[in-house]
Amino acid sequence: MKIAILDDYQNVALEMADWSALSKRAEITVFSDHVSEPSALVERLLPFDVVCAMRERTPLPRNVIERLPNLKLIASTGGVNASIDVVAAGDHGIAVVHTGYRSDPTIEFTWALILASARHVVAESNSVRSGGWQQTVGTDLRGKTLSVLGLGNVGSQVARIGTAFGMKLIAWSQNMTSEAAKAAGAILVSKDVLFERADILTIHLVLSGRTRGLVGAAELERMKPTAWLINASRGPIVEEQALISVLKAKQIAGAAIDVFDVEPLPPNHPFRTLDNILATPHIGYVSQGLYKTFYEDTVSNIRKWLDTHQAVS
Repeated sequence: MKIAILDDYQNVALEMADWSALSKRAEITVFSDHVSEPSALVERLLPFDVVCAMRERTPLPRNVIERLPNLKLIASTGGVNASIDVVAAGDHGIAVVHTGYRSDPTIEFTWALILASARHVVAESNSVRSGGWQQTVGTDLRGKTLSVLGLGNVGSQVARIGTAFGMKLIAWSQNMTSEAAKAAGAILVSKDVLFERADILTIHLVLSGRTRGLVGAAELERMKPTAWLINASRGPIVEEQALISVLKAKQIAGAAIDVFDVEPLPPNHPFRTLDNILATPHIGYVSQGLYKTFYEDTVSNIRKWLDTHQAVS
């Protein structure tokens, strides 16, 4: 039995859980690099019976799954993984299992992005490192408007923290009600007003056919020139080229984003060089506690599957 652990960027998977129960029964291989090209991915995964996928880092579509005759189990972290074709897996008799998940790390990280943006933390840190001193004037949050696009598990908690900073809270999403907004301490407004009034606009939606490209040029052009856009949700919710255009034109103060259309971000991407963007490498969920949950549950899931599989065989 061969197990592959994919996309262990920090090379910590084996430290985050006790894999000994599996290492006695299977050969475990850890890959810390990322492969996206389908043929190269198939070549890498061909020998393996079990593939451990970290969130959506490596998509497993039908055209990959159907070329992996040895694959019997996909053990994914997180409660769902939209990048795995579960129908294709089922068609080929491949089981798909998931782990526990909690939103705390993303909620906390969203506020790290908001605060770092408002107070120009990266620019000031870089200034100190290069021998400089104070370069910018920060923005107060008290009294400013926090616009929350989506008030689900993450958005509602982000909104409540905004209250602690003394911010005015407004919110909108396609199915939001006034009651749901009020429960999170916010006021339901129209989509246009959400963007027009925002001092900080933070996105907390699930990527779907309805939300893909939901934030485009028309929405971004409604924002104040002093406003910041925060996205720790999913890259394609925002039309990437529209965001690049408004940032280049300095039509908004800036953006802080942790998610992108293509990940890892291509080396020559404009987001790597624009001076009014704070870009982080999709680390909103990357925390000690959640990684332990992910990998401990993964070990448990594979062990249970092995017990059943080997008992049947």
